[in-house]
Amino acid sequence: MDPTAAPRLWYRCAARILRLRIHTFGRVEEGRPLLIAANHSSWTDVIVLGSIFKGSFIAKGEVGRWPVVGFLAQLQGTVLVDRQNKRSSGSQVSELAGKLAGGRAMLLFAEGTTSDGTNILPFKTTLFGAAKTAVTEAGAPEVLIQPVAIAYTRTGGLPMGRRLRGLCAWTGDEELLPHLTTLLRLPPIDVEVHWGEPVAFTATTDRKTASREVEQRVRAMFAAALATPVPSSRG
Repeated sequence: MDPTAAPRLWYRCAARILRLRIHTFGRVEEGRPLLIAANHSSWTDVIVLGSIFKGSFIAKGEVGRWPVVGFLAQLQGTVLVDRQNKRSSGSQVSELAGKLAGGRAMLLFAEGTTSDGTNILPFKTTLFGAAKTAVTEAGAPEVLIQPVAIAYTRTGGLPMGRRLRGLCAWTGDEELLPHLTTLLRLPPIDVEVHWGEPVAFTATTDRKTASREVEQRVRAMFAAALATPVPSSRG
């Protein structure tokens, strides 16, 4: 039985309630092991990707304590990380590497926090080390790292400007309920998800070099989505 089936159904229902119109371009890489690296501007990114992605997330530790979402994270085999605790980074990388080597597709929000929805923050490279560990210690011949760009492009069928994208974005110090209320007051929101070509990570690949390459690909897809958003659709 697919452990992501029930969470995926829940995310699809949540996307419909929030009136998120999801447009997907490209596809998830079929090769394994697979680490997916995405930009991140809101908690709704999890709903968007969770509704279309068969795999597990890498999330901050507090997500495991959230109502409903914490339970779904457990079902999906989410790896919970504490980015503030440097001492635990080694064990977190090892856990992630084991899941990758076991054939599980894992999704990482590589900025390590949320952005303003108009810009992308520099990618954190620590968890990219899981790719090297999966190759050197877990026996995987290579790990594919696939870039993914998420862009909130329209609301009510009209292109978003910086201000409206800022309303869709969720910064770390903002309470969840007021932000949810703001989203529900907006017209339907179009979200574009662009799946890029993966970068192959082998035993000789430098972690920081791979991270920069993936980041550049995400930035390029993100910029293109904001510059030329696809027409809106009902959904």
